[in-house]
Amino acid sequence: MTLRSAHPLGAALIGAAVTLAMTASPAAMAQTPPSTAATAPVKDASVDDIVERLAPAAATTRSLRNIVPQARQIDLMIPFDFDSARLQPASRPQLERLAEALRSPRLEAMRFKVEGHTDAKGTAKYNDELSARRARTVLDFLVSQGVAASRLEAEGKGFNEPLRKDDPTAPENRRVRIATLP
Repeated sequence: MTLRSAHPLGAALIGAAVTLAMTASPAAMAQTPPSTAATAPVKDASVDDIVERLAPAAATTRSLRNIVPQARQIDLMIPFDFDSARLQPASRPQLERLAEALRSPRLEAMRFKVEGHTDAKGTAKYNDELSARRARTVLDFLVSQGVAASRLEAEGKGFNEPLRKDDPTAPENRRVRIATLP
């Protein structure tokens, strides 16, 4: 199930959005199919919002044999300095809430891949490197907040998977996605 927020972004930020994508457990399969419409990332998600949108749902079926897990995600605005992997001070509160959510009892046993994404400005090679540095920055911050490093991996994706395909240079494309790992 894909969940998106309708919160307005307000002023445009030179930064990145964090997309939290989680593959739900087989118990979470009786869900609505994912939406294909891209929406603006949430500027201020609470810990409870993050946990509720990412935690596996309770099973509503008796047989889980033929069910394929569906991704669960939330997009969060996490600003970086322009053309940099340095977090802006405004990033800290949202990342602290993210770390708290990942340490919560409902998510604490799950592993995540931190994927960096950029917009389409600049060369592919440069954006691959920048996205990897941004993913590593978020991973390091989460570890500094008590999320076990063994639960996290970092990977740069560059501009190959834009959130807004209709506008490859949109600020929403500059993000870090956190996806579950087996």
